[in-house]
Amino acid sequence: MERKNLLRLVTAVALAMGTTTGAMAQKGNPPTMGWSSWNTFALNINEQLIRSQAEAMVSTGLADAGYRYVNIDDGYWDGRGEDGHLRLNTKLFPSGMRALTDYIHSLGLKAGIYSDAGDNTCGSAGGSQAWGRGVGLAGHEEQDCRLYFDDWNFDFIKVDFCGGMGMRLDEREQYTKVANAIKGCRKQGVAFNICRWAYPGTWVGEVADSWRTTGDIYCDWRSVRSIIRENLYIQAYTGGGHYNDADMLEIGRTLSPDEEITHMVYWCITSSPLLIGCDLTKIPQRSLDLLKNRDLLAMNQDGLGLGAPVVQREGEVYVVAKDMKQRMGPLRAVAVMNLSDEERTVGVSVEAMGFEGKVSVYDCLTHTQLPKAEGTIEVTIPAHGSQAYFVSGLRSERCLYQAEEAYLNAYQELGRPNTAAWYAAEAADQGEYIGYLGHGEDNWLEWRDVHSRKGGRYTLRIRYASKEPRAMYVSVNGELVAVLTTLSSGDWTDRWATVDVPVTLKKGFNSVRLSNPYTWMPNIDCMTVVKQ
Repeated sequence: MERKNLLRLVTAVALAMGTTTGAMAQKGNPPTMGWSSWNTFALNINEQLIRSQAEAMVSTGLADAGYRYVNIDDGYWDGRGEDGHLRLNTKLFPSGMRALTDYIHSLGLKAGIYSDAGDNTCGSAGGSQAWGRGVGLAGHEEQDCRLYFDDWNFDFIKVDFCGGMGMRLDEREQYTKVANAIKGCRKQGVAFNICRWAYPGTWVGEVADSWRTTGDIYCDWRSVRSIIRENLYIQAYTGGGHYNDADMLEIGRTLSPDEEITHMVYWCITSSPLLIGCDLTKIPQRSLDLLKNRDLLAMNQDGLGLGAPVVQREGEVYVVAKDMKQRMGPLRAVAVMNLSDEERTVGVSVEAMGFEGKVSVYDCLTHTQLPKAEGTIEVTIPAHGSQAYFVSGLRSERCLYQAEEAYLNAYQELGRPNTAAWYAAEAADQGEYIGYLGHGEDNWLEWRDVHSRKGGRYTLRIRYASKEPRAMYVSVNGELVAVLTTLSSGDWTDRWATVDVPVTLKKGFNSVRLSNPYTWMPNIDCMTVVKQ
């Protein structure tokens, strides 16, 4: 298939969706694309710097590629007055913030701002710097939001949690209060980013447009690799206009070319916001070309807005994939990432990618059509490097569903015990499993995309591990179909067993939930769906 025919396929699928498949379409805006001041400039910002970056976004062609937001991070305040109003540092921003946002908007761009959910900002060094004391949103949510959005006319806000942590605020309660204050402004359509440095919980998708999932990125391969690993198994929580945020991009600074490719490929295929963090007036051409790669940006801005779970793993080489344009449609984005320190050659399974028979493969890094493939695709990847593809063909009826790609209703990373999470184990199917399930009505696992072409009778073969007898409830499409008792494999992680559950699946997408509202469940590795 030539590139023009692939583009026709993408367009045709999008047109065919129309209003009849609206449930599959994105329900909100695509991931944010733009630039942020923090990575390179930290607190050393001023009005002229922000203007120069906005101008460079236009002159480099980044704006034409889809990058729109120019975001001012920490460091623009001069404390809060006795009347409760925020004071702007007019030595740094002599024309005022409204004049600056007006200028940014005049370039056809959007403007973003920063605050904290608590009292002090992160850059105020725990409140020791006078300019950053008391400038956070806590106790001033409505007042500050009116200033940021109605008076200063910003379009985006990143809300940190340094002050919130110092005040020991409840994340859900405080961020919900901030979200309501934003909605109460005259200006609507503000993009709200939560910066809590860990996935805060499934509630966040109802509150924010995007949310940080890890600690701060820094310009080193170790940081990029760590963030990728932390995001591999939380892909069920992104999509539909609300996204996991893997943090700002370090492209254009000191990473190697291969490391920059992996950085860009993973952020794009997982629908993370793309906020450039380098000095746009000094960006190397190869980095600029990568940031403007039309195919990678198409992955990121795709209308489904999905995450990309792991579909195959060979040691430190991970294959991740997601549907584009249509759930279970003919087009998928696929990335093969080598997180190891040595070159690797792997055979990527066509079946694992979700297809049967021959497939068309398009290389998103070289913009070239490759020979059709069947069975496996041999891929050689340098250390720290990646490959990215559009793959199209006949979709297979999927059989294998990993537990770590499922939706965990009570999942969170804020240190509270006794909620489901993913763990590593060599004996697990892809080296990961889900533990700490059950023991509560809300602590369940659910596969929400179990697909059947025609519907009918199937067997769900669930792989589990438990050193002691445990029970599990199995529900399909909201109906309880089995209560399994005395499940024991003889060990928590090294010995696994399977149990079969006969079910009826409807045509199309089905949900399969594993739960136990009363006691702890076994650890869950994966589920195989077998047609009877």
